[in-house]
Amino acid sequence: MMINGRLFVVRIFLSLIFLLSANSWAATTVQGLRVSNEENKTRLVFDLNATTRPNVFALHAPERLVIDLPYTQKSNSFTVPDLANSPIKKIRSAKNTKNKLRIVLDLHYAVDYTSQVLKPYQQNGHRLVIDLKNKNITQSLNLPQTQVMQPAVKAIQKAAANTSPPTKKKITSLNKAKPVANISYRPQARRDIVIAIDAGHGGKDSGAVGSRGTKEKDVVLSIARRLAKLVDAELGMRAYLTRNSDTFISLRGRIKRAHDQKADMFISIHADSFKRKSARGASVYVLSERGASSEAAKMLADKENASDLVGGISLENKDKLLASVLLDLSQEASLQASTEVAETVLSGLKRVGHVHKKRVESAAFVVLKSPDIPSLLVETAFISNSQEELKLRSPKHQQKLARAIQSGIRNYFLRYPPPGTGLPQQHIVSSGDTLSGIAQQYQISLAQLKSTNRLNNNRLKVGDVLKIP
Repeated sequence: MMINGRLFVVRIFLSLIFLLSANSWAATTVQGLRVSNEENKTRLVFDLNATTRPNVFALHAPERLVIDLPYTQKSNSFTVPDLANSPIKKIRSAKNTKNKLRIVLDLHYAVDYTSQVLKPYQQNGHRLVIDLKNKNITQSLNLPQTQVMQPAVKAIQKAAANTSPPTKKKITSLNKAKPVANISYRPQARRDIVIAIDAGHGGKDSGAVGSRGTKEKDVVLSIARRLAKLVDAELGMRAYLTRNSDTFISLRGRIKRAHDQKADMFISIHADSFKRKSARGASVYVLSERGASSEAAKMLADKENASDLVGGISLENKDKLLASVLLDLSQEASLQASTEVAETVLSGLKRVGHVHKKRVESAAFVVLKSPDIPSLLVETAFISNSQEELKLRSPKHQQKLARAIQSGIRNYFLRYPPPGTGLPQQHIVSSGDTLSGIAQQYQISLAQLKSTNRLNNNRLKVGDVLKIP
């Protein structure tokens, strides 16, 4: 009995040590970032309020550098500085469920890198220093990086597509590029942004049925068709209906159809039902973390036979760690995009009528489980509510719902147009936005932003649309 009592005390003591340790790590905050460029090196200095234990590793095809910081968060005032003349295209970050801040550097081309954590010295506090060294791919051609990027990146991606990383010999061969005069460049044709619109249920699956006999499968198909027309009317966008008739399609089959079309967004449309007839209002869902985790486990277990792609990269023949990291990155980015679109769609639905929940909900719906396509599910109303059933039968109300959903889609892609598409990048002014903050967000100068939009002062109104040069 005495031994058991001692063991209990020891366990409590160890738990307290663990909690104290975890809390000390949780206090680490990335307060700022400085970037400097030398002839053949770029240095990033992350200013921290406490020390951390980073895990830094590279990913290929496309080239990225990943920085994992345990028990760390970003300061609200953290901004990304100018990345011009550096090998970095973009810096993005996300906090995952493992109490880890992940920072991803999207690179123009492959680099060598080193990292070190420095203690406070004189006026400097704790710092994480990342040095990026060019592999002389562009220097041998004596051209600005942007002019040679496309052929160089293609060569690196081809090398990185192998199971083993590119050898030093392969990289050296890239340096022996032909003279610039022999390289011709053709502008690539711009593609449309593809929106996959999924009308729920269909065929033998009627979905929910209202008291007047209204079938969910019929109502949502009508709304989906109206939304498709609005999407097709947008410059640079194209709609794809996973079903355009009263046909049954499996849930996984809907995802596959969206993948086959290389969709940039997946919207599933439904009409809710509940035993309590008074329940009413629209809801918007994204994939839950539990749903994402279970799907990741399934894909990693079946990766040798899976046809699923993550950001255009097959998990097949990738080792377990690399496949896990690729999937993790893809899911984080996809869920973040899904949430942003869902919030703007929900805002539009609030203007159409009552909403069941004032915030975006999360659930493990199968149709939301594509790891590389931002996906959301819209419950347009409760068909079990007699008043809302009448509205759902109304063509006028169906059109309002379609417009609200399209507004959210448009607002998102104006902010974040996918590479290679013809949609010009724009920013819709929200409460709290400033011109200087917007310029920093898109890594352009304040003068460029004002000149492009012919602004004579710094005043902004919520809802203004700014062109991003």
